[in-house]
Amino acid sequence: MKLHLLEEKIEKAPQLDFGNILDESFELFKKVWVQGLVMNLLTIVFTIPCMFIFYVPMLFLGLSNPEAFADDGTPPVLLLFVMIPAYVIIFFLIFALSTLMRAGFYRICKQQDLGVSASDNYFYYFKKEYLSKVFLLALMSVGIAFAAALLCMLPLFYVLVPLNLIPLFFAFNPDLSAKELLKASFKLGTKKWLLIFGLTIVAGFAAQVVGMFLCFVGIFVTASFSLIPQYMVYKKTIGFDEAEEEKPQENDPNRGLFLK
Repeated sequence: MKLHLLEEKIEKAPQLDFGNILDESFELFKKVWVQGLVMNLLTIVFTIPCMFIFYVPMLFLGLSNPEAFADDGTPPVLLLFVMIPAYVIIFFLIFALSTLMRAGFYRICKQQDLGVSASDNYFYYFKKEYLSKVFLLALMSVGIAFAAALLCMLPLFYVLVPLNLIPLFFAFNPDLSAKELLKASFKLGTKKWLLIFGLTIVAGFAAQVVGMFLCFVGIFVTASFSLIPQYMVYKKTIGFDEAEEEKPQENDPNRGLFLK
């Protein structure tokens, strides 16, 4: 969908009911909780190597100079020089990875929601034509978040809502440029900021509480519920092109739920 059409639909967006969105989100969650669990586990597995980017330089510094981490000494300049860029790189890589995985999950949500016959491809957007765009989005998002954090942290609460919508817009509008995706995300994020913020907080809190009752391991199962209200807001505000919808699937209880 073209950017001007997205902006037009956002401008004409109807008032949305908070309770109805939560109810519909829960109904969809019952269909995609397995896929959400797989997405979370895959994200964790791929995030672990990113953490080594931070710890390997510290390990190298500790082996070369064991006194660098002495309790009575100040942090060496070299350590700070390594840690700050490492944090930025880690955040950049994790954001890019999270965007790709969440976009794949939102695509699965649409398929399950509309009854579209397709496999659950979690790596659908891990393609050459999308990677450069996602890395550019990550770079722009890191810059915006860093600038907002410098302004007494308060603006960070505002930009977090639009930035969290980027994977959603990317999933359903992958042909838009990085700049257009960012602009559309801020357009909807600003228009429905309070609604999206409230839905995310309530859904996230509910997911954590239920997850803790399931011996804490259940958080991995319920965590994806916090992403679904954003999908519902997009669906009710912008919707989907009929040309993009595939043939509805027949009821098949044996249809695979995992990566194919």
